Amino acid sequence: MADDLEVPGVGTLRATMINAGIPTIFVNAEDIGYTGTELQDAINGDPKALAMFETIRAHGALKMGLIGHVDEAAGRQHTPKVAFVAAPVDYVSSSGKQIKAGDIDVLVRALSMGKLHHAMMGTAAVAIATASAVPGTLVNLAAGGGDRTDVTFGHPSGTLRVGAEASQVNGQWTATKAIMSRSARILMEGWVRVPGNSF
Repeated sequence: MADDLEVPGVGTLRATMINAGIPTIFVNAEDIGYTGTELQDAINGDPKALAMFETIRAHGALKMGLIGHVDEAAGRQHTPKVAFVAAPVDYVSSSGKQIKAGDIDVLVRALSMGKLHHAMMGTAAVAIATASAVPGTLVNLAAGGGDRTDVTFGHPSGTLRVGAEASQVNGQWTATKAIMSRSARILMEGWVRVPGNSF
């Protein structure tokens, strides 16, 4: 489940293009000169890299049928997302935490709105889960291949475990289930003074 994606100035890349959670283009990190362990500064401070990812995104959007002409991509920054994948290796997250290769199935880095995301967008996590459940996608292969219903991926800020089930319906792969969790944090706390005669 990978196609050849011709990207002018980059070459012909193997790509898995999926619409689950959010339209996403997955490419192999190695094919574009990365390891899959990159943090934000490695890409967001590199105008040539950002231009390359935008070109991949634009031509992927055209191949996915999301736009009618490559020039329309500039006005459609929110989709598709571009992500790159690699087999697990040890790396250090943006918080300084050591992530061990044995604790993850696959490395994934994703761009959103023209920049490498600091972690992973929730909608892209659904795309990762679904792609991992379809044999032969780049995500599935980077995670070791075969039939799987869950995957733990390493991203710049740490790790996330997601799950999905997919089946073939009339020759087309369709996601039948996706599972993910979201972290939550306290945004604020305090006191509000309400006069006693307000009730």
